[in-house]
Amino acid sequence: MVLPVKVWIDNDTHLAHTIDIAPTGARLGVLRQQLQIGMSVTLQRGTKKAKFRITWVRQLTPREAQAGVEALESQNKFWGISLSDREQEDKKDAQAFLMLLSNS
Repeated sequence: MVLPVKVWIDNDTHLAHTIDIAPTGARLGVLRQQLQIGMSVTLQRGTKKAKFRITWVRQLTPREAQAGVEALESQNKFWGISLSDREQEDKKDAQAFLMLLSNS
């Protein structure tokens, strides 16, 4: 799910967006600054801020990267959506797909 976020690295703010989200972390895209695994960053989504740790970095071009981030503290609705509803929808879609395959 693509959601806009602000990424605070040291005292600098950068704009980015999520590519995937989970209750404990996310994959971020459109990152244009140097990142290192283990680095702590703060994400801001709306008025909520939370600390995360960079768990992996994938350099797409010399000036753009994606990164996996893991929450350093428990997040309650940080993303502003209910992930449990989305997980239920994904399970239903997977079950429907398997039923379709078994009937073929």
